Amino acid sequence: MRSSTAFGSALLTSALALCLAAPAYAQSNEPIKIGVIAEVQAIAGAATPGGAQIAADEINAKGGILGRKVEIVTYDNKSSSADSVRAFQRAVSEDKVSAVIASYISEVVLALEPWAARLKMPLITPGAASNEITKAIHNDYEKNKYTFHGYLTSAAQAQLVCDAAKDLLVDKMHMKTVAIMSEDAAWTKPLDVGYEACLPKAGLKVVEHVRFSPDTTDFTPIFNNIEGKKPDVIVTGISHVGVQPTVQWKNQQVPVPMFGISAQALSPTFWKDTNGAADGVPSLAVATPDVAVTSKTKPFAAAFKAKFGAPPAYTGYTAYDEVYIITDAIKRAGSTDPDKMVAELEKTDYEGTIGKIQFYGKDDEFTHGIKSGAGFITGLVFQWQDEKQVVVWPEKIAEGKLKFPNFVKLSQ
Repeated sequence: MRSSTAFGSALLTSALALCLAAPAYAQSNEPIKIGVIAEVQAIAGAATPGGAQIAADEINAKGGILGRKVEIVTYDNKSSSADSVRAFQRAVSEDKVSAVIASYISEVVLALEPWAARLKMPLITPGAASNEITKAIHNDYEKNKYTFHGYLTSAAQAQLVCDAAKDLLVDKMHMKTVAIMSEDAAWTKPLDVGYEACLPKAGLKVVEHVRFSPDTTDFTPIFNNIEGKKPDVIVTGISHVGVQPTVQWKNQQVPVPMFGISAQALSPTFWKDTNGAADGVPSLAVATPDVAVTSKTKPFAAAFKAKFGAPPAYTGYTAYDEVYIITDAIKRAGSTDPDKMVAELEKTDYEGTIGKIQFYGKDDEFTHGIKSGAGFITGLVFQWQDEKQVVVWPEKIAEGKLKFPNFVKLSQ
């Protein structure tokens, strides 16, 4: 009887061990899923899933991560915060993703950030800029530590625009006055605060500051108002719009040059979208297809063009880098446990397509934002010239010089 009991007990123990081992074994063969929530119908968001997919394909070709393939699961958020939240919930609860890359729209990311905290799901943005994203992490780290800001904050972008303006506009072209023209959006509030502070330090006196609705269709009165102030340059903060003000700037023959940030101009289709009105329009960016910001920039851009027929918009570069950042963190953690992933994401030291990527720490003002400045993400300024995005700043990677269309009257 004892022998039978012992035998039965052994069988039970073996069966239990097998049952406990089964999920772990099954999981080890299942793909590591990364959700990508993107504005696939928008100029700036369409490149996000493609960039992520190229990274996943490269990783899988080398054997995957921890012996598992990487799978990209894409959701079209239709540029809606509500649709983004629903997609995030589905990604976590139904599709069982291990991390989410989401949106170039700050309002969307700000809506997702509390859900990343609630569901303990690592979230990284490929394009949103608002300082409020990192501010929430800084103010309540334990709650919001699951969110990472994978693009330059508005504050960082403002400073880079001012640095470029000093070199190109003040020192070389002797400009003295500026009008700020920004869309009314979450990301431009801190951007404009930055502009107001750093443009005068760069040598440009602010003579007008216009904030307009992203739904604006007629920019004629805005340009007329700005012309009346006689600034040497218009510095922009625009993303949700881009084609319309550019076309009207050209059609109206606004004699004041534009500078700053025009996120839609980062798209390789912007020249065609504006029927060439983009000629002479510059913008801050993190990468362009023909300039080696790092050794990875041009090969990725070429791979993207070969796969999708056109070079990537800026979210393509960042989404590509972020898949590598996420999978490297999983590899180092040896797990997809979210808290272990967060700990490893915080140690990120990765050379991506846009530069050297590290995140600010919990005690920094911009907690989990990517570091900017010398040795990290320095950005660049390109200008549309003869159907090409020509890098004009910084000088060490410049392909050409800043020049404006004939209708622009430089006061100097």
